Amino acid sequence: MPEKTRADMVELDRFDLAILEILQCDNKTPQRSIAEAIGLSAPAVQRRVKRMEETGTIMANVAVVNPSHVRQEITVFVEVEMHSEHKDMHDQAKKAFSEAPEVQQCYYVTGEVDFILLVVVRTMADYEAMTRRLFFANNNVKRFRSFVAMDRVKVGLNVSLDSRRNRT
Repeated sequence: MPEKTRADMVELDRFDLAILEILQCDNKTPQRSIAEAIGLSAPAVQRRVKRMEETGTIMANVAVVNPSHVRQEITVFVEVEMHSEHKDMHDQAKKAFSEAPEVQQCYYVTGEVDFILLVVVRTMADYEAMTRRLFFANNNVKRFRSFVAMDRVKVGLNVSLDSRRNRT
C-alpha cells in the first residue's frame, strides 16, 4: 500500500475552509468573531485552528512585510539550470537556496530549468554577491537567468478556497 502523505490524511469540512478564508485575510481575527461569522462556538473554532496548525494545514502565522518599507526594493525572479540531475546534487541546491536569506521563495520545477527563485534584495550589488555565492561557487549550476520586476502588481500567498463546498 502506498504511503499516505500528510495532505492525504487531512480532512477539511466547510467550517475549516471558512476559517481558513478568514485567517488568510487577517490571521489576527479574534476567534469569537470567526465563530460568529461561520456559526460555530469560539472553543470549536479554537480546536479546529489548533488541529489545522498541528497537521500543517496552517503552516505559519507571520507578518507580511512590505519590502520597500525595509529598503529591500529589488525583486528578481531567477531561473536556474543545473548540470547534473543527480538527486544528491539537487538536494544540495535545495538546501543552499532554502538557507539563503535573499531567497524568498524557491520552486523545483519541470521544463527547461530546474529551479525558479524569487529573490528580494536591497541593491544590485547585494544581488551580485548572492549570485556569486549561490550560482558561481556551485559547480553544478549550468546557467541562471534573471528577471528584475519593475512593479509589484499583485503579491500574496492566499490559497483559493471555496468554503461553500462541503468536503466531508
